[in-house]
Amino acid sequence: MEPDTTKRSDRDEAARVVERILARAGTAVMSGDVSASDADGEQFDREERAALRRVAGLSTELQDVTEVEYRSLRLERVVLVGMYSDDAEMAEISLRELAALAETAGSQVLDGLLQRRRTPDPGTYLGSGKASELAGIVASTGADTVVIDGELAPSQRRALEDVVKVKVVDRTALILDIFAQHAKSREGKAQVELAQLEYLLPRLRGWGESMSRQAGGQVGGAGAGMGSRGPGETKIELDRRRIRNRMAKLRREIAAMAPSRAAKRAQRNASSVPAVAIAGYTNAGKSSLLNRLTGAGALVENALFATLDPTVRRASTPDGRPFTIADTVGFVRALPHQLVEAFRSTLEEVGDADLLLHVVDAAHPDPEGQITAVRTVLAEIETLAQIPEIIVLNKADIADPGVLARLHAIAPHVVAVSAHTGRGVAELRDLIADLLPLPAVEVDLVVPYTRGDLVSRVHEGGQILHEEHTAEGTRLHARVDHALAAALRGETSAAS
Repeated sequence: MEPDTTKRSDRDEAARVVERILARAGTAVMSGDVSASDADGEQFDREERAALRRVAGLSTELQDVTEVEYRSLRLERVVLVGMYSDDAEMAEISLRELAALAETAGSQVLDGLLQRRRTPDPGTYLGSGKASELAGIVASTGADTVVIDGELAPSQRRALEDVVKVKVVDRTALILDIFAQHAKSREGKAQVELAQLEYLLPRLRGWGESMSRQAGGQVGGAGAGMGSRGPGETKIELDRRRIRNRMAKLRREIAAMAPSRAAKRAQRNASSVPAVAIAGYTNAGKSSLLNRLTGAGALVENALFATLDPTVRRASTPDGRPFTIADTVGFVRALPHQLVEAFRSTLEEVGDADLLLHVVDAAHPDPEGQITAVRTVLAEIETLAQIPEIIVLNKADIADPGVLARLHAIAPHVVAVSAHTGRGVAELRDLIADLLPLPAVEVDLVVPYTRGDLVSRVHEGGQILHEEHTAEGTRLHARVDHALAAALRGETSAAS
């Protein structure tokens, strides 16, 4: 095929991909029945979340694009830009996810540009020709922001902004903006701010007269000689120092919050109650599954990263054994490493669990890609290989049966459920009961009626195999932890 024909074919394919995505503008998040089910509770947080939506057409844009680093990120009318080398289908999935991220951040997707290119241009990411084409699209649509489906080097972002004349943000900045909107707890807000500052630090830029030599006054004259005198520390250096100081303070605050989380975790461990952690791709239905299993009433919304702060609730197996279940932050492809580091303390909930529920959106076009993305992040905190895992194929009521059959072969423990309708949840509960660790010690003894507190502890933290009320007391055949077994045997010895 001739080179011109090949390029024209690539452009046509890219245009068709963008048209399919824009045809679903305003509904880029995966479709399906997203209304809250009875298991989701009253959903009081939904009204509060809706009250924070941005007002269409209300703008506080600065005229000087050079000041973009020194104000909060705000998205309204955006043009998406993606790049791929071979697989157009994966490029469509990625750009659709970028559209969903942009809509979750409160913006309106106006248009898109998809380029087939082996490697990004080191100057403007797209190359001079595509950058000029993008500038025309921005001007014709009236967009105020360009969102790149990738991570831009600081120099690439500056060069592209100089061409398109509007603000340019990359995928990382967009995700950080969503996290900043949705974080509610003190720890979550501190973690997000730390991640934002880590992202911002290497991207500060100075402009014209704000740049200066670093030495000043007598220091410059005596230390470095002629040509080194200047007003001293520059504006950009002041900003960097303030950011570093703020980052150090945030790290101290997050470290100070760790003992509280550790104390709660130690209290749960001391009670010998097994822990289950829910992890998975964003918008896979983790909060819906938590609500279905525990009635937690966690916020359920058809949006990416709708909930960030971990929620821990108590549940029980069909045979009555209690366990805790924790919902963690969702993951996404190319999750910014700043967020992985900042949320490390939160993700430790997964590492300390006895069982992992890995929730997968079975109705997504690329569920295997979701699984790979989640496992990549979990591998960074060294948790995945240490605990048993159940792959929970959520949204089975709207998923392709062929896809469900294919996914059942990817792991030893796979169950298809629908958190919305309740399908498969009973099977999931049975599988959780089979994989949770049993209490270590089996006891068969009579507890005096005066020690009803010990019997209550067995019901709360042990597994009752048989219970009978006799003249001497309550006869228990149960499995309990070592501490409770010692207390039971000590009491029966004293009674005899």
